[in-house]
Amino acid sequence: MSGTTSADGGNAFTASVISVSPIALPAPDRGQDVQVRVTAPTTGHNLPVVVLSHGMTLTMDDYAPLVGFWAARGFVVIQPTHLDSLGLAPDDPRTPLIWRIRTDDLARVLDQLDTLEAAVPGLAGRIDHDRIAVAGHSWGAQTASTLAGARVVGADGTPGESMAEPRVSAAVLLCLPGTGGADLSPLATQYFPFMNPDFAELKTPSLMVAGDADQSPLTVRGPDWFTDGYRLSPGATDLLTLFGAEHGLGGIQGANDTRTTDESPERVALVQHATLAYLRTALGLDNDAWPTARRTLAAAADPLGSIDSK
Repeated sequence: MSGTTSADGGNAFTASVISVSPIALPAPDRGQDVQVRVTAPTTGHNLPVVVLSHGMTLTMDDYAPLVGFWAARGFVVIQPTHLDSLGLAPDDPRTPLIWRIRTDDLARVLDQLDTLEAAVPGLAGRIDHDRIAVAGHSWGAQTASTLAGARVVGADGTPGESMAEPRVSAAVLLCLPGTGGADLSPLATQYFPFMNPDFAELKTPSLMVAGDADQSPLTVRGPDWFTDGYRLSPGATDLLTLFGAEHGLGGIQGANDTRTTDESPERVALVQHATLAYLRTALGLDNDAWPTARRTLAAAADPLGSIDSK
């Protein structure tokens, strides 16, 4: 994959896409229903699922470059809007547990797949409930990682309960925050103390994606902070590093998010094709998709990134 060449493991087929929102999932313990967008191809059966968790203050309406790409190539993409997008007050009793409520949002989606399937015209009976992946960007990557087995270290220094989800077979974690403690900036320590992960039990096969120019205000370290999940978790099989990419990875959030500082259609295309290839192989759809993508990127004359694999 270079600026002019990309590969997704030979999966060139694209379908028309339908997107339905908002679909409300009742959540009485949350205080507000979970609002969800479902995007799916209009054709095909036994469709695998990706549950996508957004970054801080974004919503189910973001990440169109990834969502549309995956759906047109055979995936049902489900996007809940988390509570941090709704402007919770600092003294709201839910605020200290917002990270946990985010994880519960994803689990609620899995619990109510039948409801979501029935809410999309023509989708009923076409989802493969045995092929489910989670994905996320930034804070959303941390949220998704908890379903892959990562745990949050508490104030006493010990990892909290596991929220690993056996229904999830693969994960794509984009700009996953790294270790906490002394690695957090004062800003993060004050406002995001739950960004203190333990990756030892993250055992679900996972692709990590990071930018080598991603300087975060949440850490006193540099861009390598976003590679901790790859180094420290047994399930992280591969790391895609994008050269020159910042936190937006070229603009994967889409036009709705004006915070992208490294806009690059070429980088976005690389993320699209690489993540699709990984998902197809990790979910058992095409064993050659990910190896082909790795070889293509390695052979590029002017690559936009590199892939490390365990």
